[in-house]
Amino acid sequence: MPIAIGLEGSANKLGVGIILHPDDRQWEADPPSPHDSAHSDDEASHARKSKHASPPVQILANLRHTFVSPPGTGFLPKDTAAHHRRWVVRLVKQAMKQAKVRLEDIDCICYTKGPGMGAPLGSVAIAARMLSQLWGKALVGVNHCVGHIEMGRAITGAENPVVLYVSGGNTQVIAYSAQRYRIFGEALDIAVGNCLDRFARVLNISNDPAPGYNIEQLAKSGKVLLELPYAVKGMDVSFSGILARVEEMARKLEASQSGIDGPWRDDETGEPITKEDLCFTLQETVFAMLVEITERAMAHVGANQVLIVGGVGCNERLQQMMGMMASERRGSVYATDERFCIDNGIMIAHAGLLAWKMGFRTAIEESTFTQRFRTDEVLVNWRE
Repeated sequence: MPIAIGLEGSANKLGVGIILHPDDRQWEADPPSPHDSAHSDDEASHARKSKHASPPVQILANLRHTFVSPPGTGFLPKDTAAHHRRWVVRLVKQAMKQAKVRLEDIDCICYTKGPGMGAPLGSVAIAARMLSQLWGKALVGVNHCVGHIEMGRAITGAENPVVLYVSGGNTQVIAYSAQRYRIFGEALDIAVGNCLDRFARVLNISNDPAPGYNIEQLAKSGKVLLELPYAVKGMDVSFSGILARVEEMARKLEASQSGIDGPWRDDETGEPITKEDLCFTLQETVFAMLVEITERAMAHVGANQVLIVGGVGCNERLQQMMGMMASERRGSVYATDERFCIDNGIMIAHAGLLAWKMGFRTAIEESTFTQRFRTDEVLVNWRE
């Protein structure tokens, strides 16, 4: 039963996870009970068994530490990289202790090769390389996006879904075909998570625990839906123009609250506009765009399942809107909680172990990192 340790550090979250894959023979002889939970308290999560499903995975440890910058600011690459260097050894030790595994139990060390921010990726690549040489273990470089997809499939049991991958650095609609994850549509400029994060800075919203999460909570109190650009271009989307317009609205709101121009009110209802309304408006607009291109991809490939992965995938409103669309198509939506949709080490361990079992290895001299690593570049030969 192979065991892998995974290191993730493509952005401001440093994650270390340890995963075990039971072998196929054990899976066939002793399948999990139908009462097993994909979100059990001890995180020994099991995927549902189906004719297409892999054996259940056992999550032995899944630790994470986040670099949080002050409100109104983003996280700089050099500061984030320094954070990862400070915490990586501590997290590895804690994960090994929590998982109750020894060095000889580990079969491979997996790390995020890309995509992501250069300096943080470099810190994690160096740490993984160091552990590989110290422990004498195989090294596996993992595509960050594929890690999200495979972890989502393992946790939810989704068989062959259209994937909506939404995070701070990526926005893609993906479907599997012929041992590749094919990109049907994507953001042409900035990712949806980056759009939300940058708007949070304009409103001086806290980055703790995450700016997108705090926007989501404010949006729940929003009542007025204002008009924003709607930028769907075929299967692709664009968020920079939307961000520019909502930033103008934020400045108008600030001026009205300071008494310069008087209160800003909705033209139809006369209700005063609030920052909650701006958060609500931004969410509704960008999520509607994402639902539209996802539905178009589902129609194209004839799929009835949607899997939402990535940090923005935690958003309950996005899940709700996607669920409404899927139900109209007699389909279903799969999503995970923040342990697995937010960047984490366990997804890197899982995807890396899948590749390792197929014979993939990353030589020390090739254990580099890259800020640009397309999802469809990866050979997904562990799937049928």
